[in-house]
Parts: sequence; C-alpha cells; structure tokens
Amino acid sequence: MSQESLEDLTLVEHPVISRDLTILRNKETNIAEFRQALKRVGIILAYHALKELPLKEYTIETPIEKTTGYDIDQEIIVVPILRAGLGLTDAIIQFIPNAKVGHLGMYRDEETHEPVDYYSSIPEGVEDAMVLVVDPMLATGGSAHDALSFLKKQGAQHLRFVSLISAPEGIKKLRELHPDVHIITSGIDEKLNDDAFIVPGLGDAGDRYFGTV
Repeated sequence: MSQESLEDLTLVEHPVISRDLTILRNKETNIAEFRQALKRVGIILAYHALKELPLKEYTIETPIEKTTGYDIDQEIIVVPILRAGLGLTDAIIQFIPNAKVGHLGMYRDEETHEPVDYYSSIPEGVEDAMVLVVDPMLATGGSAHDALSFLKKQGAQHLRFVSLISAPEGIKKLRELHPDVHIITSGIDEKLNDDAFIVPGLGDAGDRYFGTV
C-alpha cells in the first residue's frame, strides 16, 4: 500500500482503491455494489486516518504465559456530514467499533452552492478525542469548513477530515482556513464544474448510496 503524504494531506493509493473508485464512478453501478465499494475504501481510509493513535500497555495472559497487550489510549469520535457521510461512518466503526458517533446536518443550496446547517449532535469528550469529520466528497470545501469551524467552537483540538474524492478547490480552502487539519483522501480529481460538482467525480454520493437518484 502506498501513499503520498504531505504535512497536511495524505493521498492513499492502493490497487483495491483504484478498482473500487472505478466502481463508484461508474453510473451503471447498482446500490448494493456502490455501498460495498464505498465501505471497502472507507476501511482503508480509516486505517490511514488512525494509524498514529497512542497506545497504552497492560498485561494479559495467553494460554502459555503472561505478556504485554495494548489498547488505544485516546477516544475517537466520528462526525459524518449528513447524509452522505453516513456511508463512510459505517466503514470506520467497523474498523474501530467503540468509536462514538456525532452528526452534523448540512445541505447544499442549489443556487448559491453554499452549505446550510440544519442539525447537530456531538458526543461529550470532543475536547480530548481524535475527531474524524467524514464526507465522501470534498468539493468547494464549504461544508467541510463549516463542520470543522463548528467542532472547533465545541472545543475539538485533534481533527482530521476524511473523504473519498477531493477537488483542488476544496483542498485549497481547507489548507487556507484550517491548516491544522490533516486531510485523508483516496482521490484528487480535476476540478469543479459550473454547478460545483467534482469532475469527473461520481455524482451525488448520498443519492447513490441511499438510492434516491
């Protein structure tokens, strides 16, 4: 598994990701195949997003003798941007089942292309937790910026943003406004079109995941 790592961005490259992004992009892919491919990529992204978690040691006993065991020494909170982020959340909590899950509800105004907030529910402990904000598409960066700003106001200090596909415009915005937040993504596409959709992209990830196309 290879990756291109910069100080504020990790582009994860893997043969499984190349195959599954193709499945996700293909307009002929059915709902079940789309969900399965998104989950597979999400698990790989979770691995990279959480690989630097601190560990604590404790003693266990194997059938042979006592030995040192390990557990994660930091709480993890996953915050999907509703609703498309829910698909990635399912993958991450498979990877780390005891993670808490918060929710941020936003939708895109079709005329202004700006995010509109409508719901929030964040677990306690956000101040000390590793917080993964997840959204399959990092397009203009508007929703990501709003979500990260909201969580910082709640006291979050250890933030990462996880996406399937990112546009250069969205990456640029987060680098300018949230240089402390590491971005983990499996694809950087060409650009945004006039309707602020990622090109070539994969369409509306939420509609395709939930079957509301």
